[in-house]
Amino acid sequence: MKRTAFAIGILVLVALLGCAQASTVEEQQSSIKVDSRGVKYIVDPSKIFSGGPPKDGIPSIDNPLFVSVSEADRWIEDNELVLAIDYKGIKRVYPFQILVWHEIVNDTIAGDPILVTYCPLCGSGIAYKRILGGEAVEFGTTGKLYNSNLVMYDRKTDTWWTQIDGKAIVGELTGQELTEVSIDTVTWREWKAAHPDSEVLSQDTGFSRPYGRDPYGSYYEDSFLMFPVENEDQRIHPKTVIFGIELDGVYKAYKEEDVVQKGSFEDTVAGIRIRINRDAAGIVTFTNLDSGQEIVKERDFWFAWYAFHPDTLVYDG
Repeated sequence: MKRTAFAIGILVLVALLGCAQASTVEEQQSSIKVDSRGVKYIVDPSKIFSGGPPKDGIPSIDNPLFVSVSEADRWIEDNELVLAIDYKGIKRVYPFQILVWHEIVNDTIAGDPILVTYCPLCGSGIAYKRILGGEAVEFGTTGKLYNSNLVMYDRKTDTWWTQIDGKAIVGELTGQELTEVSIDTVTWREWKAAHPDSEVLSQDTGFSRPYGRDPYGSYYEDSFLMFPVENEDQRIHPKTVIFGIELDGVYKAYKEEDVVQKGSFEDTVAGIRIRINRDAAGIVTFTNLDSGQEIVKERDFWFAWYAFHPDTLVYDG
């Protein structure tokens, strides 16, 4: 009798989970619309603005070359920001002074196709696995912006993707999401001291650009936004740097200044205990203490994170 009751309980649980999963799928599908040309979208194209350059006007780096830390140290200043990744034991650095002119690097690390992206307008450096349908796919820039954020396209289906969150918003693959890979924004000084064996993206990109000169000037400090966003919040300065995470459908932001000051601390998100830690190289790690797994975070300007996640919580400890 107990076994029968237990079995019935399991069947009920499975049925409930199945309903929940089906509901989630139905919700995703219901948000997808189709325009008069038969093109699928979840973001109304009227909310996607031209950033100025045409498609691929900001050229992606598709065959990246790398140099040693000692060689790169000749042209990277100690206080410069760089994207740094430690993936399967391979350490690579992508200087902002190069990324600001290209925004996308189609790289391969440890045999895996990796997409390294940077949106200067949102201060967001994010990496993804560039695999669609089991196939390695290159990405490029559309020349468009949504919520002032880089809109990418994949060169397999020409679907448009947001850089923040890596979601397909217009085209064949609308509704799908890219798998995020952990990457950090750090100062060159901190990273090179801790990881002198790193490979650094070379200035030999195949393009003629004034690397070392930033065309955005004082944009990173003032409150001015060049393009409209759907959601705004004035509690925090728009260009405040935050780390954003998502856990069980709950979004939360942590000011970079708080993380730097505390170094290591715990918090609870969606009822789950997490630990936030910043090491000597500036690497910030979010860990799910219940599962022991890393929570991949995004480092964005506050305005950009809020534009995409207006229901976000904010750490105030």
